[in-house]
Amino acid sequence: MAVKAKHEKGKVKLPIYLDYQSTTPVDPRVMAAMLPFFTEKFGNAHSRTHAFGWEAEAAVEKAREQIARTIGADAKEIVFTSGATEANNLAIKGVARFYKSKKRHLVTCRTEHKCVLESVRDLEKEGFDATFLDVGADGLIDLNALRAAITEQTALVSIMTVNNEIGVVQPVEAIGAICREKGVPFHTDAAQAVGKIPFDVAAANVGLASLSGHKIYGPKGIGALYVRRRPRLRLEPLFSGGGQEGGLRSGTLPTALCVGLGEALAIAGSEREAEAAKLLDLRTRLLDGLRAELAGVTVNGALDARIPGNLNLSFAGINSETLMMELRDLALSTGSACSSESLEPSYVLEALGVDAAMARASIRIGIGRFTTVDEIDHAVSAFAEKVAKLRRAGAPASVAAG
Repeated sequence: MAVKAKHEKGKVKLPIYLDYQSTTPVDPRVMAAMLPFFTEKFGNAHSRTHAFGWEAEAAVEKAREQIARTIGADAKEIVFTSGATEANNLAIKGVARFYKSKKRHLVTCRTEHKCVLESVRDLEKEGFDATFLDVGADGLIDLNALRAAITEQTALVSIMTVNNEIGVVQPVEAIGAICREKGVPFHTDAAQAVGKIPFDVAAANVGLASLSGHKIYGPKGIGALYVRRRPRLRLEPLFSGGGQEGGLRSGTLPTALCVGLGEALAIAGSEREAEAAKLLDLRTRLLDGLRAELAGVTVNGALDARIPGNLNLSFAGINSETLMMELRDLALSTGSACSSESLEPSYVLEALGVDAAMARASIRIGIGRFTTVDEIDHAVSAFAEKVAKLRRAGAPASVAAG
């Protein structure tokens, strides 16, 4: 269904987008870099016999350099994919299947993205064993539990850097150090991390890292997998074909999308600190405003170990689906966009120990590059009005009175 044109109400245009963990608009600078490669620079980057192909290849390699520079890698370690889901599948299944004759155990976490969990479960059907680490109420894993879970049979540890629902940042440098000590490759889904917090593959001892374009103001349909070369990690490819991307990912590269991913990461890398400070100010304004207006507002997961633009909140006595129906001027989410068809409480919040009623009262708020102070203030007013209305209609008096 097409989104209706925005309309004015006071100082803001409605609806207000507050779902930046789901996806981001393409930055105009990224779009400007991409546009020529849809029209006059349309060559196939794998055509090595004429100028059109050489031009496209040069653009792809520039993008590869931009990506590598942003995460502290070498350009030869960047493999283009269709997104983070494919990158996660390639990393986990690729490593496991390549080393299956020697090692058949995997370690991951219960709050991982569905594509990581399902990749591991697919491998369990192929005879692999898996350990799914628990998290605390703060959403963080226990490093001692990780250390204890790794055995001589462990082929890979996969722990995401930033959770897509609650925005919590795992201690990836400590995780990487344990994996290095144990001689086990470490893969991290960094789709929600790069450009938002400091992320360096060497500092984190990461062997594989998954990236996504549309989480960082780039286009949808493009991502990348960092694959360490020294010491070299070997993977079994998911696709059969022409052997592009060093034999790891066959298929013609979408030059324009590669350019967009590179430009988006270059911008994110150069502007990260200033943008993070802005987002943290907006998040603080939003949370302080909500707590001033409403009682029974709970932050899910650690607030002090979280990306600046994320809040996952539960409103006591409120069903989040009902609340979002009331908040039609705000684009929000109850959790991962990849699990939005499920009416069950979030498995991420369940893993944190949040009870079912509070999990059903949770809303994910994503603040981003183009969010304004006026939009935050409007959101506070809208939440205060609608939560109070719903509580008067059916919540306990002690909560509604807050």
